[in-house]
Amino acid sequence: MRTVKLTQLDAWQHMPPTGALRKWITDRGSLTARIDGNFADFNLVRLGQQLVVPLSDERRVLGLRRGELAVVREVVLRSGVTPLVFAHTVVNPRDLAGAWRGLSRLGARPLAEMLFHDPLISRLPIEYRKLRKGHGLLQRGGINTAAWARRSVFLKGGLPLLVTEVFLPSFTL
Repeated sequence: MRTVKLTQLDAWQHMPPTGALRKWITDRGSLTARIDGNFADFNLVRLGQQLVVPLSDERRVLGLRRGELAVVREVVLRSGVTPLVFAHTVVNPRDLAGAWRGLSRLGARPLAEMLFHDPLISRLPIEYRKLRKGHGLLQRGGINTAAWARRSVFLKGGLPLLVTEVFLPSFTL
């Protein structure tokens, strides 16, 4: 079993933002289900799932070595054609044959279907960060402005899966 390191790396904090976004960003339940229940014409667009070099803070959280590849799955949660959240999931490729094998079979279905319906999966504390324009996650999502994000590690059989959700400027309450 690998050790998961939950230190405050790269300005990720345990203090959420204040204001209207706070209720959304701190909710420990399924963000997908909450958006589906509060926005018209909810849909999910799968951008891709592939092997890539993870960001340095993701690599450290997952215990990967420098240059080691990770499986990254990216989707956009939308209301109609309006993008609301860019979701970025990172996992060690070795874990797709074991604890996280369900990730390979999701296709365009929400990851929340797996995370919030399996009693063997636990969620560690949520971290928050205002990503500055040009941050690697924003670049991956094609986002050209600063945006608030949250991330948390989900564990299954002691193996981590890191989920980061970026609240896009078009996410209005």
